[in-house]
Amino acid sequence: MYKRETLTKQLKDNSIWDVVVIGGGATGLGVASDSTTRGFKTLLLEQADFAKGTSSRSTKLVHGGVRYLAQGNIDLVKEALYERGLLLKNAPHLVSNQSFIIPTYKRWDTFLYTFGLKIYDFLAGKLSFGKSEYISKEETLSRLKTIKNENLKGGVIYQDGQFDDSRLAINIAQTCIENGATLLNYFKVQKLLKNNHGIVNGVTAQDIETNIFYTIKAKIVINATGVFTDEILKMDNPKAKNIVRPSQGVHLVVNKSFLPGNDAIMIPKTNDGRVLFLVPWHDKVLIGTTDTLIESHSLEPKPLEEEVGFIISNANNYLNKNISNKDVLSVFAGLRPLAVSKDESEKTKEISRSHKIIVSPSKLITITGGKWTTYRRMAQDTVNRAILTAGLPNIACKTKNLKIHGAKEMVDKTNHLYVYGSDQDAIKKLTKESPELEEKLHPRLPYTKAEVIWAIRNEMARTVEDILARRVRALFIDAKATIEIIPVVAGLLANELDKDEAWKQQQIKNFINIANQYIL
Repeated sequence: MYKRETLTKQLKDNSIWDVVVIGGGATGLGVASDSTTRGFKTLLLEQADFAKGTSSRSTKLVHGGVRYLAQGNIDLVKEALYERGLLLKNAPHLVSNQSFIIPTYKRWDTFLYTFGLKIYDFLAGKLSFGKSEYISKEETLSRLKTIKNENLKGGVIYQDGQFDDSRLAINIAQTCIENGATLLNYFKVQKLLKNNHGIVNGVTAQDIETNIFYTIKAKIVINATGVFTDEILKMDNPKAKNIVRPSQGVHLVVNKSFLPGNDAIMIPKTNDGRVLFLVPWHDKVLIGTTDTLIESHSLEPKPLEEEVGFIISNANNYLNKNISNKDVLSVFAGLRPLAVSKDESEKTKEISRSHKIIVSPSKLITITGGKWTTYRRMAQDTVNRAILTAGLPNIACKTKNLKIHGAKEMVDKTNHLYVYGSDQDAIKKLTKESPELEEKLHPRLPYTKAEVIWAIRNEMARTVEDILARRVRALFIDAKATIEIIPVVAGLLANELDKDEAWKQQQIKNFINIANQYIL
C-alpha cells in the first residue's frame, strides 16, 4: 500500500483528480485527509519529505496558546483548545496531557496568571485537559528541582497538550493512503497548468528520484506549501506580491538533568516579552522558541548565534543549574509562514497565527498561516472552499472523529515504541522474524534496526535523513550520536531499496552535512 511503485502507478492510472494538494506538511496532509475521507479522488505532492520543513520543527505542543489569550485573541484560543481535545481523542498514542508550571516571583503575577489560566480552562469547555491552580513555593520547588529559589513566591500549574510532530505527520499520511488518497514525497511541482480561460486545471510535477515528469489534471489545485507559498503563487501569476514572511523559531535540546521530573516550565515573559517553554520530550528537555523575521527561506534553515544565546540566557535566568553551549545535544530551526504585515513595525509575536484562505482569479486555492494544533480545522475550511470553487459534490467533513493511523489508548510511555501505537506489535514481529533487528542503533539512543526497516517498508522513508530526523527523532535528541550511526542506517536503506554502494556513500555524505548543522 505504501510502496512508491504502487503510488506512482496510481498517477498513470488516473486521468483526472478531484483535488491536487501541493505540500506535505501539517496543512497539506490535513487537506488531503479531509478531501479523501469526503470521497474526493485526492493526490498530494511534496517536493522533499513529509514534514521536512516547519512541521517537524515545532515546540511539540498541542495547545490553545496562552500568549494569544494575553493578546485578547479569544476566538483563536477557543478554536485551538477544541482542536486540542479532538487530537487527544484521535491520536492518543502521540498526544499527551502535559502539566506546565509558571514559576512566579511577584505576588501580582501569581494572581494575574491564576486568573488568566482560569479563562483558558473555561474556554476549553468539555474538552478540558484539567483545571489550573495556584501551588505554594514549597510545592513548586519540590516539583521543579532546578528552579531558582530566590524571591520565588509560588507557581501556577495548568494542563496542555504535547505531541511528536513528525510522527503525527507520517501517521496522517498513512491515514490518507488507507482512505484512498495517493501521496508522494520527493515529487516537485514545477508548473501550474491552465485551460483557455486561465483557470488552473492541473500541474506538471517531477519525480525527484527518477527525473520523470508527469502531467497531472485536476478539478482544483490547493497550495499548502507554508513558507514556499509565494513560489507557487508566482507560478500562477509572475507579478504576484509576496504574502508570506518567514519567521524563524529555534529550539535547543538538553539532558533531562536540567529539568528532572514530569512537569514542563512556561516562562511567561522573557527579556523581549515573549514566552519560553522548557518541556520534557523523549527523555530529554526541549527549550524554545525564538521569533526572528528573516528575509529568505530554505528547507534547512540555520539557527543564528544570537537566537541560541537568547534561549540559553533566558532559561538560565530561571534555573539554578546553568546551561552552556556544550550541554546542547541538538539545535534546530523552523520557519513559520506569517502573513506579510501591512505595518512594518508590527512584531512577529503579535502577528495573528489564525489561518487565511485565498482564492486566486485562476481558482488556485492557497491556505496559509495557522498552527499544528488547528491543522484539521484549517483543512476543513479549505476543502469547504474547494467544493464551492470547483463545484464538487457538497459532502460534509468527516475528520472530527477520524482516528489517525496507529491510534491506541493507554500506551506504555516507558517503552519508546509507544509512538507507533497499534503498529508496535508489527515492529515486534519483525524482530521475532529477524532477531538481529532488535539491536540498538547507538547506546545513547533508544532506537533499533527494526524501526529503520519499518520506516522504509511502511512509512515511505526514502533517505537516511527521513529515517533519523522524522521517522525516529535521533537527529533532534542527540545529533552527535546520530552522526555515528549514519553508515549503519545507510547500509540498511540501500539494501532495502536495492541501491548500489555509490548511492549509499552519497546518502552518508548528504546527511552528515545536514546533521553537522544540529551541533553547536
